Order: sequence, then structure tokens, then C-alpha cells
Amino acid sequence: MFVYIITNYANTVFYTGVTNNIQRRVYEHKTGIVDNSFSKKYHLYKLVWFEEFNSPKEAIVIEKKVKDMRREKKLKLIKDKNPKFNDLITLR
Repeated sequence: MFVYIITNYANTVFYTGVTNNIQRRVYEHKTGIVDNSFSKKYHLYKLVWFEEFNSPKEAIVIEKKVKDMRREKKLKLIKDKNPKFNDLITLR
């Protein structure tokens, strides 16, 4: 299971989610497959942070913690592993 953060090209809006398949989920965000979604509305497609967990329960606990973080803490979380806000996944 993965907890992840995606953002837009300007790194101004963040979405935190959980998935069992990071490749598939990022593809869904990048292509806008899910209609009327927050990520589609704000053009969120760039994976800037993720972490893998052994169990769904553990991932959901962390997802909730990340969602509750203030913006400054989310930025620090991202910058600690990805200071340039590079897209961490490329789809083929």
C-alpha cells in the first residue's frame, strides 16, 4: 500500500491519497480518468512524494496524518525526499 502526494505544475495545490497500485493511480490522475475529481479540477498530476506500507491499515493511518498536516509540514515532508519537486513517476 502506498500513501502519496500529487501536485500541479506550480506546486501550489496538494492532494494526498492512498492506493495499492501507485502506477495505476498516478495514471488515473495524469489522464483525468476520474470525472469531477479534485485532482482533475486543479490539474494535479505530478507525484512528488510517496511511501510504501505493509498493510492497508497502516497506510490509512499515515494518510490521515498527512491530510491533517499544515501546509508547511507537507512541504517539509516533500522537500526532505524530493527538494526539487521532481515528478517521481513516468508512465509509458
